Amino acid sequence: MTTPRRTPQPTPPPRTRRRRPVDRVRWWTYALLTLAAVVCLFPLYWMFVVATTDSATATRMPPEVVPGDNFLHLAELVLTTVPFLRSVANSVIVAGTIGVGHAVLCALAGFAFAKLAFRGRDTLFLIVVLTMTVPTQLAIVPQYLIVSELGWVDTLQALIVPGLASAFGIFWMRQHLATTLSDELMQAARIDGANSWQIFWRIAFPIVRPAAFVLGLFGYVTAWNDFLWPFVVLKSPETYTVQIAIKALQNNFSVDLGLAMSGSFLATLPLIVLFVLVGRRMVSGILDGAFKG
Repeated sequence: MTTPRRTPQPTPPPRTRRRRPVDRVRWWTYALLTLAAVVCLFPLYWMFVVATTDSATATRMPPEVVPGDNFLHLAELVLTTVPFLRSVANSVIVAGTIGVGHAVLCALAGFAFAKLAFRGRDTLFLIVVLTMTVPTQLAIVPQYLIVSELGWVDTLQALIVPGLASAFGIFWMRQHLATTLSDELMQAARIDGANSWQIFWRIAFPIVRPAAFVLGLFGYVTAWNDFLWPFVVLKSPETYTVQIAIKALQNNFSVDLGLAMSGSFLATLPLIVLFVLVGRRMVSGILDGAFKG
């Protein structure tokens, strides 16, 4: 008895995955992002326009949007009026040291508060957090007295040492380590004979390295743009940072806005180059911390 031959069934067409509404990007999303980018970048562009023309452009309405041809002359005046290149080098030293200090020291303190048990840990951490509510200006007088007793007035260490760590950085790294470093991993490392420093340097710090990099970058930018404390503690042009050098371009009776904008643009160029080089890594570090939990 022969079995009946089955006719082959047609192959169903492949099912296409429907795009969820969240996957669809509307045209107005790009329009809003473009508008936000223009609003954020226009002050920088307008600063460049004033730096290439003269002071009259800064007060002209509507604002001038076409660059001039006076930038090289104003940049030469900036470099000859104040020791601008020396000031940039001082800012690189101060900001770079503070950035590295933020990345390492805040991570070390956060590791201690998050994973080490010692007497008074919670009380001490609460005190650290409460210092964020104190305005920075209130600490200038006692900080200046301490620096003066140490003989650090008009030196770069007066800028570096107070900025090596921050309460916000310690808080951020403590929260990050509390959610990413498991107690079981630390117990396994201790069974293998690792001490607390080895656990931090070989296990904890590599885990939070992206967040520490972002924190160090924030510390670098904050130290680069700091004006008040360097203005108080620095006296001689040889120790000026870049922000104090820009202030030195102005006299007590008038302000040459073209010269000031030219110096400001030259001082902003290193930060622009820095963000171009590490911008993608900075975003990935922020997102890495945002999706941990």
